[in-house]
Amino acid sequence: MLTNELTDAEIVEQSLNNKELFAVIIERYAERLARYARRLGVRRTEDVEDLLQEVFLKTYQNLNAFDSTFSFSAWIYRIMHNETISFFRKRSIRPEGNMEEDSESILALISDEEDVLEQLEKQSDGEHVHRALDQIDFKYKEILVLRFFEQREYAEISDILEIPIGSVATLIHRAKKVLRKELGYLAK
Repeated sequence: MLTNELTDAEIVEQSLNNKELFAVIIERYAERLARYARRLGVRRTEDVEDLLQEVFLKTYQNLNAFDSTFSFSAWIYRIMHNETISFFRKRSIRPEGNMEEDSESILALISDEEDVLEQLEKQSDGEHVHRALDQIDFKYKEILVLRFFEQREYAEISDILEIPIGSVATLIHRAKKVLRKELGYLAK
């Protein structure tokens, strides 16, 4: 069977006996995790690469601890999330997102009404959304990034952030309100 036909769980299981298969996990996740780190505010390429190295090292070292009843994707994103938080703490810096290419698409996702969307599209551009995301509390930024930029389901976000699924919905609702307010519009 070709490795691209194997599920993540199958590759993890086989990687325990064949270390070379772990390269498939790196290949599958490196770009996605790098994009996630940049969206959370890691600017320098070298820092993103260092984070990736740490994430893959910790992932490999803890393959035996992976619980296959959970999503591998959520597990590895949680590792990246934790490493990114540690990165910011160690450097005592505020995250600066890099989402300009995606920022316009989030406008549609955060708007509940057509007229609000039209106003946002007329008065806001990707850079405006980018600046607004940089200004809101990190807990709101990270949940918006996971849901709307990384397109993660509520259950995966729950696993990644290690919070109850009900809290995910609440945080997304609050984050959308905070972002709308930061963009200069009154939220419902």
